[in-house]
Parts: sequence; structure tokens; C-alpha cells
Amino acid sequence: MTDFRQALAGLYAITPDDHLTPRLSALAEAALAGGVRLVQYRNKHAPVELRRVQATELLRLCRLHDARLIVNDDVWLAVEIGADGAHVGRADLDLRTARAALGARRILGVSCYADLDRVEAAARAGADYVGIGSMFPSTTKPAATLASLQLLGEARRRFDIPVAAIGGITVRNAPPVIAAGADMVAVIGDLFNVMDIGRRATEFQNLFDRKRK
Repeated sequence: MTDFRQALAGLYAITPDDHLTPRLSALAEAALAGGVRLVQYRNKHAPVELRRVQATELLRLCRLHDARLIVNDDVWLAVEIGADGAHVGRADLDLRTARAALGARRILGVSCYADLDRVEAAARAGADYVGIGSMFPSTTKPAATLASLQLLGEARRRFDIPVAAIGGITVRNAPPVIAAGADMVAVIGDLFNVMDIGRRATEFQNLFDRKRK
């Protein structure tokens, strides 16, 4: 594991789909000001050029705040702009190809849903962390299969790989997820849909600080 492992802990901010780059930038900057140190750029519906512009802007902000930027779905875009890594799902690039393209110095995250076999495959392919979920019903993916706390804990114990819990996570329901073994909680709505994004980011980070104590 390379020296970025310490970044794979705490609140993992996943950006909302937003075609207005200045607004997206403002949202991300508020989260970073609140202590976020890992951001995933996710925009499923933007055209290629807009994705490039937005990812580049978010990378600039992350550098200002000593944070890491992960690009969702697009390994090649992550490499092109010099991002810190990429996150791939079942329908994206083959895991070993993704690992080879990113090299050893960039982060590879893999969505594993509620599938321990995929966690094992991700670990064997050299993933740096896995995403487990949906932990709770989610408006982002309402049809997603739910993952249990027990499955999350088993993934963490069996494969000794950092786990990002995702799906419907809020500051209120996150504590049992963290207690079950999640190294990170990946959040969209309960971070970016609140009035004070910076404060909410700090509240999430505090949950992990309490666990360390």
C-alpha cells in the first residue's frame, strides 16, 4: 500500500450531478473547508468536455486544501488531468486494466455492492479500497441492493482492505456503519443538500474522531 492510505479514512465526499461548474466548485470548496480530504468527482450525465473542465477545477481546489481527487468511472480522464485516482463499477474498465493504467501511485477504488466475491476480486487486482452498499435506501440509486452491516464487517476483516460505505448515509445513521468497520462513509445528499456544508462535513469527521478515541 502506498503512502496515500491515510487519506482513505473519514468522510468521502461524492459530488452531485451538476452541469454548472461555478456552483459545483462552490459546493466542493465548502466541503473542503469543512475538513473533507477525499473527493470523488461524479457526473453521470455530463458530456466529455464538461467532465474534463469540472474534474480539472475540482483537482485545483483539492490541491489548495491538501485533499485527494478521485474520478468516477473514467480511469483515462483521471490519468489525463493528473488526479489522485479513479473509482470503477461493474460496467466500467476491467479491474486489472484499471490498475495498470493508474499505476502504483494513484488510488483505485472499486464498487463491490453487496458482493463479497467482487471484494475478493478487487483485492486480488490491487484495489486500494472497495465500496460497499447501498447501506440504506438511496435517492441516487433507489433500486440498489442493500448491504448489511455484517457483510461490511466481513469484507473488512476477511480482505484487510479499506472499506467505503455508501448509499443513503446520513450523519444520524452513520455511527453503526462506522462501528461495523467502515473506514470511510461516502456521502452525496446529506453533505451537499444542507444549508451549511462545511459544518455538516465537520460533523461527519467528528464521528470518526470519536471512534479513534
